Amino acid sequence: MAMLRPARPSAPAFPTAKAAPPAQAEAPAPADAGVRLVAGFAGFGAGSVNLAISSSILAGGAGFGEPLPFLAGGLAGIWGAVLLAATVAFLARGSLAGNRWARPPLGAAAGLHVAAVVFGTPGAPGLVLTQLSALLLTLMVIASLAWLGRDTARRGTSRTAVPPATRGPGRLLLGAFAGAVLVAGITTPGLAASAAGQHAVPHGGHGTTLPGNGHHQR
Repeated sequence: MAMLRPARPSAPAFPTAKAAPPAQAEAPAPADAGVRLVAGFAGFGAGSVNLAISSSILAGGAGFGEPLPFLAGGLAGIWGAVLLAATVAFLARGSLAGNRWARPPLGAAAGLHVAAVVFGTPGAPGLVLTQLSALLLTLMVIASLAWLGRDTARRGTSRTAVPPATRGPGRLLLGAFAGAVLVAGITTPGLAASAAGQHAVPHGGHGTTLPGNGHHQR
């Protein structure tokens, strides 16, 4: 009797599909990262200026007997704190999550700043420069988010990762520096024109109560 050999497993009728390689994480393009940083800088500046607007309105004698200035100062302070917190979350996540819901309140805030520039701020009519600074910073945030959203939609989900050698760190640093200088140039006059800026301790006068200490003291 011939020895029985174990039957070999038959080949499958159809070739099995190869496992798809794991999706490679997409790296942001240098322009995307630069605009994201500019949006973050503008968000921090807008939040700080709105807090300054709140302090100016409340410092102008707005009390419970004057509901409109008190309400305006409270809303400006809340909006400034929300902007700072949202900016931190936006930069930490590194994505456009929340971009859609962020557009309506930002647009409404820009409209209120325009109205404040034209008609004045309740309780603090001299805040034209501060309101204009907040308006420009808010428009910078809106424009940056719109650019990022449009660029992401144009690239689509088929965008491949950018090789490390082509990310252009020099261009990113240059763009971040230019954005920081621009935001600082808009934020500083707005803060200086507020009550917080007018009551700030002059340079050289920190930590001392001697009279006459101020700018350029020798």
